[in-house]
Amino acid sequence: MTTKASPNPAELLGAIPVAELPLPTYTTDIAGRIIWFNDAARLIWGQAPAPEARWSGGLGVLHSDGLPLALDASPMALAVGQRRAQQGSEIALVRGDGTILPVLVYSSPLFHEHGPLIGVVNSLIDVSRHKKAERLAHQLAAIVESSEDAIISKDLCGVIQSWNAGAQRLFGYRQDEMVGRHISILIPSDRIAEEDEILTKIRKGDRIDHFDTIRRRKDGSLVPISLTVSPIKDDKGKIIGASKIARNISDRIDKELRIHQLMREVNHRVKNQFAVILSMIGATSRRSKDPQSFQRQFRERIMGLSRSHDLLVEAEWKGASLYDLATSQIMPFAEVSQLNLSGEPLLLATTAVQNLGIAFHELSTNSAKHGALSTTAGRVSVSWQIQGHNLRLDWRETGGPHPGAEPPIGFGRIVLEQVVPRALNGNATFLAESDSVRWTLVAPLSSIEPA
Repeated sequence: MTTKASPNPAELLGAIPVAELPLPTYTTDIAGRIIWFNDAARLIWGQAPAPEARWSGGLGVLHSDGLPLALDASPMALAVGQRRAQQGSEIALVRGDGTILPVLVYSSPLFHEHGPLIGVVNSLIDVSRHKKAERLAHQLAAIVESSEDAIISKDLCGVIQSWNAGAQRLFGYRQDEMVGRHISILIPSDRIAEEDEILTKIRKGDRIDHFDTIRRRKDGSLVPISLTVSPIKDDKGKIIGASKIARNISDRIDKELRIHQLMREVNHRVKNQFAVILSMIGATSRRSKDPQSFQRQFRERIMGLSRSHDLLVEAEWKGASLYDLATSQIMPFAEVSQLNLSGEPLLLATTAVQNLGIAFHELSTNSAKHGALSTTAGRVSVSWQIQGHNLRLDWRETGGPHPGAEPPIGFGRIVLEQVVPRALNGNATFLAESDSVRWTLVAPLSSIEPA
């Protein structure tokens, strides 16, 4: 009895011109030895298979997630073990140069005409571009969804196609409430023409750089936004819609308004300062004996004004504490041991800072020239109390060289007895007693504290 030999699996391919097919194809016997392959298979492996290669002509195979995959558990081997085709299984090939290539494997058992399984026909499809596009799509979707900005797509009719979480936060509508609706639901009636202009430009393929506009939220409130619009094209380059990126600029608008208000306030303050300086120039010049005296006194008064100004700048023109103001004006003329300050914490309005700063400066310079601060034995005490709706402020100095001497009527006396009390809607007294020099101011808190 003669037994017919089992044919080589490659012989069963007969005259089919698979060698010329662009699809990478190869056959193995039931042990996984590669017995035939075409040029496309060699190219996808990156090498010709080694004589000992089994199931794959590359350096190895991996699961689609990159974890090692045993060759005997590969789709090619399973086609033999399960005696059925493995269609479209995704694996990763380790190519001859060590690079990783994702592929789909189609493995079909090859049977002899009399029934025995003699091998496997395997075809490979390179899906690296598809996987890359898929990864990019997932990354883009994640970026869009996690963006703080509202990102919306619409077709060329203005109908919303996509709506991210940022859009929900900004406009208040959920995705299911907006997809399929016209974008005009967000546009105030006086700005509808903007949308017509946007769609006209998008149809021409123009990108619309960001511009500031207004949109309406679900609750009816208006929100200022910065809007950028770009055309969306299909895989053939045809424009099919537009994407919009909207950013809430409420904070920026508020800051710009605040800056504008501050600039107006600074302008007002500067004009006030100019008025004070002009007054100082006139008063100082009338009472100066010579240009050198005028220059010295005027410089000192400007420096005193500057110290008050520094406190206001540090506090963004919200005011300054009475303690800090007194310290800043007196300490340039006194030792720490010569000064005693007492009183509860009190925040001064800007007008009070400027006027009391001038008063403290005049008191300090007078004391340094003629009074307690002209000698190391002298002492200055500044105290203040809240009495009902008024502030009572006391300056007292002792230990000067000539206690009781009445200072001449000059600019300082005019400031202390007239200018400052009048500016603060109060009254003041300046007394040179037998044992001390004393200045007392009583003014309503409404003129002293910030509004």
